[in-house]
Parts: sequence; structure tokens; C-alpha cells
Amino acid sequence: MQEKVAANLAAVKAAIARAERIWKRPEGSVTLVAVSKTHDAERIRPALDAGHRVFGENRVQEAAAKWPGLRAEYPGISLHLIGPLQTNKVRDAVALFDVIETVDREKLARALAEEFARRGLWRDCLIQVNTGEEPQKAGIAPAEADAFIRLCRDELKLPVRGLMCIPPVDEEPSLHFALLAKIARRNGLEILSMGMSNDFETGVALGATHVRIGTAIFGERG
Repeated sequence: MQEKVAANLAAVKAAIARAERIWKRPEGSVTLVAVSKTHDAERIRPALDAGHRVFGENRVQEAAAKWPGLRAEYPGISLHLIGPLQTNKVRDAVALFDVIETVDREKLARALAEEFARRGLWRDCLIQVNTGEEPQKAGIAPAEADAFIRLCRDELKLPVRGLMCIPPVDEEPSLHFALLAKIARRNGLEILSMGMSNDFETGVALGATHVRIGTAIFGERG
């Protein structure tokens, strides 16, 4: 599988570029977040050797075990937290990640603001919206999103740059991506992290600035 990672990465980037052209998006306007969760450093290394530098991880502890060493070897890495963040892991997350994509509740937002202020280090944040209002899934409800964005930006002074969502697996993703884009527009947010291995072209069509793709690059989870 090692030798296939670079080829898979190139194919995914070509598919993103093709979708940009089809949907008349500016070339290079969609950032690929290569989702390396559950894969070890050796599986990730071919993507790094190919020049890719933006990666996504689900768990703080797992990321802490592999990324400090890789950062020492490969400059310019941008690491995104794309999984749920517990408040007791905020300190470690802020130390490790460059972007927190899963801000989804007031308690977490306040903990992040406190840690950012303590460190004097402000990481870019995305608000995760539970567009399908699934009870088992993290994310702020769409009806509460505007108020939560105001709280995060105006009161807590978090650097909220955009929104993220994970549509229900059994529903048409375009409906959820369109909803996320609508919330972003009315709140003046530019970043839309939406679209994964099976639906990223739809994400690009509806305005995604970031797509999170793992299986199509690294294969099935380790």
C-alpha cells in the first residue's frame, strides 16, 4: 500500500482540480485535507514525500503519537482536528493542531478561548454544524448556529473562520452542503469544510473550500 499512496494522492488532487473546472471554481481554491487517522507514520510518509502538507486527525492522543516526529522531518505541515474534542484534551489539542474544525458547544468554546489566551496562541476555528440534527453526532443544531457563532466571535473572540459538517450517510449530501453554505454566507464566513471521499465533488459544486479525504488516499483504515 505504501507505493500506492502517492498515486492515490495525485489522483484525488486531479479529481479536485477537475471538479473546480467543471463548477467554475478558481484553480486551487479547494484545499485537500488528507485524513490520516488510524494510519501510522510510515503510511503517511509517502504523501509527505509527494509534497502534501495538510492533514486531518480525529483523536488528540493518536495524533500526538505520530505528528511531532513527522513535523520535525517535514516543514510546513498544517494539522486539522476533525474529530470531537473533549474539554480535558483542549490543552493538548491547542499545542498540536493548527486548525480546530469541531467547535460545537459553549463549554468547549470557552475552554479553547481560555487556553488560547493562556498561551497567547490563537488557532483557527471552524464551527461544526450538525446539519442532519442526528442525536449521535456532534455539532451545533442549524437553528442555534447563528447565536453560537456570535458567542464564539463576539464574546469569546475566537478566530472563527468557517463551518464544517458531516451529512447523514443515508441522505443526499447536497442538501446539507447547501444548508451549511447558507449559514456561512449570512454570517460572513469564508471557509466551508464539507465533502469526503464519496461526495467531495458535490462539496466542490456547492462551495467547499476544504474537503476531507482519507480512504481514497490511504486505503481502508489501519
